[in-house]
Amino acid sequence: MIWPAFKISLVVVSLATVVVGLSGTAFGFLLAKRDFRGRELLDSVLTLPMVLPPTVTGYYLILLLGRRGWLGRPIYELTGWTIAFTWEAAVVAAAVMAFPIMVRSARAAIASVDPRYEMASFSLGKSGFETFFRVTLPLARRGLVAGTVLSFARALGEFGATLMLAGNIPGRTQTMPLAVYEAFISGEDRQAQILSVVLTFTSIVAIYATNAMTRQSRTV
Repeated sequence: MIWPAFKISLVVVSLATVVVGLSGTAFGFLLAKRDFRGRELLDSVLTLPMVLPPTVTGYYLILLLGRRGWLGRPIYELTGWTIAFTWEAAVVAAAVMAFPIMVRSARAAIASVDPRYEMASFSLGKSGFETFFRVTLPLARRGLVAGTVLSFARALGEFGATLMLAGNIPGRTQTMPLAVYEAFISGEDRQAQILSVVLTFTSIVAIYATNAMTRQSRTV
């Protein structure tokens, strides 16, 4: 029970972290560097999963992606496939719940970059694309790294939205937090303790890695 849940968690969290890292950085840049009508409203919407109960977020995901959902129904009618109660659903749930952390970290990190460096890059004839990758991204790397690792830790501990959208199917969608829950309600205290220790240790490693990488980037 431990190894299958741990393996599923690693796959789910790794994929979710890649998705969140890329999309969160993009939205963080948009919110930090672009002034447009509705910017703060967009920020509020993107932050919702951080403040809503995870089960409510999971319910919204079902309304959106379930077999009868707004997007799920046409996908099911065209392909006969639904994302609900699959390991892909666990990835979606973990990514959605970790996404606000990455967006807020990326926005703060990118907004902290001195615009004079970017203006100097533009004055040398560099494009916005080159300036982002050669100036903005390196200068914001500490906040982006911290946001990515914390998003990994948040995705690893995701429970409510995953249970709602992906279910708790051993060997298919059962992640570590779900395995802890099942072991507890089944009276398997020893199993729950082992799973909790593994999950706690992994989270400590993630937090330690964040601090270590932040300290290292300060010395560069």
